[in-house]
Amino acid sequence: MKVLAHFTPGDKVHEYLAPQRDWLDIRYCGEDDEDTFHRELPEVDVIWHVLRPLSADDLQRATRCRLVHKLGAGVNTIDVAAATRLGIGVANMPGANAPSVAEGTVLLILAALRRLPALDLATRRGRGWPSDPTLGETVRDVGGCTVGLVGYGNVAKQVERIVLAMGATVRHTSTRDDGTAGWRTLAELLSESDIVSLHLPLTEETSALLDADRLALMKRDAVLVNTSRGAIVDESALIDALRERRLGAAGLDVFTVEPVPADNPLLSLDNVVLTPHVTWYTVDTMRRYLAEGVDNCRRLHDGRDLVNLVNQVAARRP
Repeated sequence: MKVLAHFTPGDKVHEYLAPQRDWLDIRYCGEDDEDTFHRELPEVDVIWHVLRPLSADDLQRATRCRLVHKLGAGVNTIDVAAATRLGIGVANMPGANAPSVAEGTVLLILAALRRLPALDLATRRGRGWPSDPTLGETVRDVGGCTVGLVGYGNVAKQVERIVLAMGATVRHTSTRDDGTAGWRTLAELLSESDIVSLHLPLTEETSALLDADRLALMKRDAVLVNTSRGAIVDESALIDALRERRLGAAGLDVFTVEPVPADNPLLSLDNVVLTPHVTWYTVDTMRRYLAEGVDNCRRLHDGRDLVNLVNQVAARRP
């Protein structure tokens, strides 16, 4: 079985997959290597997909492909309708990256809340002493904050466990009132929370969910953290709110356009912490991804039912 792994592997990936070489022929392709990608597409049975969008044209070229397996949960980067039309199964890995993304979320919360980038820079430049007197007026403990979770799936619940252990009060919102004491409407959550963390898939309903009007509901010193999908926030409205200090800070791992263009104003703001869509990317997550990817390849190889399919096909085509 031939697999196109659409990422650049490290030694640990090769080591983990070595025992599968007798039946699994894995070809690797960097996400920016279009020539190799298009050359390999017609030859493979399975694509292990990360972030570079898979279009209908890409899938049309993959004439032997029977399964696109997302290394992660969100399938918005895959043309699922086209895959279904072509008889290609699409599967994801819900929860596999949740521990890593949850920890990355808390990392961004702390870095933004404690003004880590500015303090790091000041220290490197020899300006850390005497201490900035505004620290005692602006920096907070997570344990003294109300953390609002927008979306309440695997990642959000792990974030909740971590920040509760730190002493925070937690509120959450989801599709409907779940009957728990911590549930709030989105508007209530935004106005009550000192920290708002987004944990939603990108859909037509969630695109630009946090627009200018909803951002205006947040406290002026609040922190917004986004480790889900960039387009869930109206980026222009967020930039304005941060620049005009109508929002305290933001911690962002995801952006409307990725990679982030060099002229994106977010890059020049001192109240923003940025990482390049990597909160999921750890040794532990990769191990879980590879285990699930190999398992579904084995199932496909043996003619058994696949797990975590998101479309209605048999994941087989002649």
